[in-house]
Amino acid sequence: MKKLLVVVAILTVSFANAQAFSGSGDQKFQVGANFQSHATGLNLSYDYGLGENISVGVSSSYALGISSELQDGVKDPFGNTLIEKAGFDDRFDLKARFNANIGNVLKIDENFDLYPGLSFSLKNFGGHIGARYFFTSGFGIYTEAQFPIAKYNSDDLTPAEELNNQFSMNLGATFNL
Repeated sequence: MKKLLVVVAILTVSFANAQAFSGSGDQKFQVGANFQSHATGLNLSYDYGLGENISVGVSSSYALGISSELQDGVKDPFGNTLIEKAGFDDRFDLKARFNANIGNVLKIDENFDLYPGLSFSLKNFGGHIGARYFFTSGFGIYTEAQFPIAKYNSDDLTPAEELNNQFSMNLGATFNL
């Protein structure tokens, strides 16, 4: 009986239709953790399919856990600020993004999508490369690497300004809407 249940479970999973990107009108919502130097936080993103392999969307990150120097600021014994405290504007970033969804071009798996892309954020012009895998038609996991290409502030950035303006990784859940 146990063997029969295992076979039925495997067949049920193998016949599940969980397409990663379906083209025009496809909608994805992602929520996950954001990891970067001196901070961890929350990442939310939404993508909308415009064509067979093109989507646009928005992404937002907020640094929750930051290093103690950025949380409190650092002053020398004379009261001069050495490291500024990171404020809301340093912790928050909002991005408009463009993705090339090439999972179906690579033909790795119907449930897998690889999406390189570009983004315009409040902090920089950047790029990202992400991958998502769907276990069911509505739920999957994703990972994404984000990196700045051109920073808007070309001067030396303070440690607080480096938040959301450096290489970061996201990991979390993705949903079909």
